[in-house]
Amino acid sequence: MAAAARKVAVVGVALSDCGRVDEATPYALHAQAARRALADSGLDRSVVDGLASAGLGILAPVEVAEYLGLRPTWVDSTAVGGSTWEVMAAHAAEAIAAGHANAVLLVYGSTARADIKAKRRTANLSFGARGPLQFEVPYGHTLISKYAMAARRHMHQYGTTLEQLAEVAVQARANAARNPDAMYRTPITVDEVLSGPMIADPFTKLHCCIRSDGGGAVLLAAEEYVPDTAKTPVWILGSGTSVSHTTMSEWEDFTVSPAAVSGRIAFERAGVTPADIDLAEIYDAFTYMTLVTLEDLGFCAKGEGGAFVEKGRLTIDGDLPVNTDGGGLSACHPGMRGLFLLIEAVRQLRGEAGDRQVRKAGGRLPRLAVASGTGGWFCSSGTVILERG
Repeated sequence: MAAAARKVAVVGVALSDCGRVDEATPYALHAQAARRALADSGLDRSVVDGLASAGLGILAPVEVAEYLGLRPTWVDSTAVGGSTWEVMAAHAAEAIAAGHANAVLLVYGSTARADIKAKRRTANLSFGARGPLQFEVPYGHTLISKYAMAARRHMHQYGTTLEQLAEVAVQARANAARNPDAMYRTPITVDEVLSGPMIADPFTKLHCCIRSDGGGAVLLAAEEYVPDTAKTPVWILGSGTSVSHTTMSEWEDFTVSPAAVSGRIAFERAGVTPADIDLAEIYDAFTYMTLVTLEDLGFCAKGEGGAFVEKGRLTIDGDLPVNTDGGGLSACHPGMRGLFLLIEAVRQLRGEAGDRQVRKAGGRLPRLAVASGTGGWFCSSGTVILERG
């Protein structure tokens, strides 16, 4: 008889320094986040036998492991853009449940903003021109324009308005205003979003994520380690992953993201429904991402996302708090932001979010959260359901 699968908990989370970090290297941010996450967990680094990392070095996560002084026996370097960390969390939870690892550290760090300011690199609007992308890149089809095309299709098909898309940015900034670590905290209005400089129609500047430095780390561990940890455990209830397309010509419906698949799988495996969720952390490189992901996760019907995001519903005190730290639109976005979704969800469930803490009826802490990351231009999705212990 096969042994029963072990339960898996997030036992430690931390951010590195974020925002404007001019004097650190990406490796230093990895190390800073890793040390803080281990301290947050209360566990000794000797228990870490798994490492997941992407986005740095030629042999990630080998180079990161060496820098951190770790010799893991389980590694993951899956790189699928912004959804990388939810996909990695799913892989790590499965490995721990099966007994292939005991404690897995997910770690990330980037100096994307500082590198551009110091002219160590330039901003990129394309992922390259190899493989299938060779058929799109010559026509100037940038990453931003792909999201913009998808947003325009949703507007055409369902009557979604520019004002409704702008509401996503306004409410993200309202949440960021209560987060002392957010890069931008000054409130904004719908009119200010709409009147900003055009980036890719229909997206003005404030429809688009900010560029920051920063990193983070998440430590997952088997249930037998939980009694030795310092904080309330947050259990992984279920997860799902999905990939969709890389060329726009292979995307069957611009109004449906791969979260429609990863979310359905995650909710089924967790044994809960969207109606049970207390808060959502959703990848928001652009306002349309938030709106369409809410639809695809099942918080509202397809085409109803525009109406759903109105009237402050996404704010900390709203019906469904979304991106409670301010998200990539206002708090931080150093690159592959999916790890920050997990960190914020865990802090909210543990009641550690300070002035931005979500409270439900009677002042109770939230019990269930969903973190859903998106990679590329809706190319991939990873969704994780979390429960406070």
